[in-house]
Amino acid sequence: MPSASTPFANRDQTLYRLLSAAVGDDAATSALTVLTIDPALAGSGDTVSRAQVAMALNAALFADLLVRVPTAARYVQTVREAGETIVFDHGALRTIDGETGDLPAGHEAFGRFLIPLGYEVGGLYPLPKLKMTGRAYVQRDLPETIPQFFVSELHVEQLAEAARAACASVFGTSVDPLGEAEWAALDALSAEGACPFEQGVTALKGALACFERQHQPPALADYEVLLPETREGAWIATEGNAFNHATTRTANVMILAEELKEDGYPMKPSVEISQNGRVRQTAILADKVVRPFREADGSEVPLPVPGSFYEFITRDIDPETGKLDLTFDSGNATGIFAVTRNA
Repeated sequence: MPSASTPFANRDQTLYRLLSAAVGDDAATSALTVLTIDPALAGSGDTVSRAQVAMALNAALFADLLVRVPTAARYVQTVREAGETIVFDHGALRTIDGETGDLPAGHEAFGRFLIPLGYEVGGLYPLPKLKMTGRAYVQRDLPETIPQFFVSELHVEQLAEAARAACASVFGTSVDPLGEAEWAALDALSAEGACPFEQGVTALKGALACFERQHQPPALADYEVLLPETREGAWIATEGNAFNHATTRTANVMILAEELKEDGYPMKPSVEISQNGRVRQTAILADKVVRPFREADGSEVPLPVPGSFYEFITRDIDPETGKLDLTFDSGNATGIFAVTRNA
């Protein structure tokens, strides 16, 4: 079983210090003893690289997901008890390509700080059935070992008029969590690829704050308009830009899916297989959460809705490059989105 003696859970390690500053000692130790960390991220000085901040961000989001998603925490605990670690492949989030108040619209709300952390768009994935587009942000320094971000955006202009109005009502109240200090830190990372430790902490905390609901609790009337038109838009209305899911990269997702079903996990019925056959994905159905809705009289009513979830992926080697196939697939993504539709 991994323990606090794991190198990256050492209190002198830069990655541990970064993560601890954002989520606390216990959560940092827990995450860094169960995640597989690239040795290239080692360091103990007073300067942090963009790759270290990127990995710390992913580890912090992973730790937060385990708090919000009990089935994910249950799975990760079984891995920990087996003395194994998790290869964290990618995480995902959803955005609104429409009126978003003080936030940039769509994927730009995240690309603006992911790019300073060394990310670039590695693939574009149309999701026409969902009226969305996905973008894979891949970290340039360590593309196979620092998790990607799959950032999707809902194209509000493609919705019916009533749903467009509901989106404007809900998402038009969004605020921007990034201020001058955060941008100074991100600018330093962008210019130099590294920055002083305290600036790295500022950049990390600022990036983490972006993975929250930036708008006011939705009006129940708006949510009821969105739900039949776009369940993905309804999900964003309650969850905002929360980390939608984290993904374990595993050797054989087919076998793992069957094992998890036998262990009682509420799994997606089938495994999604990419058109090239090299990328296979499945997921645990989203856990339910209780969220507040505003009534017409100004009062709030709590209601159960789908929250976030945990995913599994198998990636084969691309024979043309001899490297791991890090691509995604529009069909796979569309199928995976369905796991948050258990309202």
